[in-house]
Amino acid sequence: MSSQLSTTTATTDLGSQPRYAAIKAHIRAQIESGEWPAHFRVPSENQLAQDFNVSRMTARRALSELTDEGVLIRSQGLGTFVAEPLPAGSLLEVRNIADEVAARGHSYSNRILKLEQTEANTEVAVALGLAEGAAVYHSIIVHLDNDLPIQFEERYTNPTLVPEYLHQNFHAATPNEYLTRVAPLTEVDTTVEAIGADEAVGTALEIKQGTACLQIWRRTKSSAGTVSFARLVHPGNRYRLGAQLRF
Repeated sequence: MSSQLSTTTATTDLGSQPRYAAIKAHIRAQIESGEWPAHFRVPSENQLAQDFNVSRMTARRALSELTDEGVLIRSQGLGTFVAEPLPAGSLLEVRNIADEVAARGHSYSNRILKLEQTEANTEVAVALGLAEGAAVYHSIIVHLDNDLPIQFEERYTNPTLVPEYLHQNFHAATPNEYLTRVAPLTEVDTTVEAIGADEAVGTALEIKQGTACLQIWRRTKSSAGTVSFARLVHPGNRYRLGAQLRF
């Protein structure tokens, strides 16, 4: 599939940013808006150089960096194409969502909806290996990618293993980052299922109630015991899971 830049691109204001960076930003914007889907052939170096009034070397740098970042893929003799989206998460590892967002070249932020001490119900008590009614820490945080909600995180944490949990600034470091640092993981149990968003999740993720979502249940353990039990909910059209096995 061939491509052409819109006529407005030729007059794009490059502003104070480097010219190659302006070309990269334009290409990313086209991809993220859906204008250029996976396998779409992007303009050639010559076309970009002409439309942005830059040298071929500058255009080549923009395409090369986006290729190195996995955004584009080059095929000898055919051109440069939009790559398949990389999975945002993995079933084989526990990654900090802030790092996942940063790896896409996006801006991470979050909204803390709840951070409190409560009593463990039966499900939480069993998951954490505590007595029903025991004190647990409860947090609900919405994680955002470029201000777009992509994950609803509800987490119950064992206070005997991480007593300072409620005193953390989770705007600066996510619960995952903090827990990994103070209680290094030795074991993770993960379950994935498809659900429809309930009212609370829909409101938090800014989607309609009943929207298809990917829900991950995750229990993490350290050498001292079970650290946390979390429910992670993602809008189905904003998140992908992937895994790669080598033999």
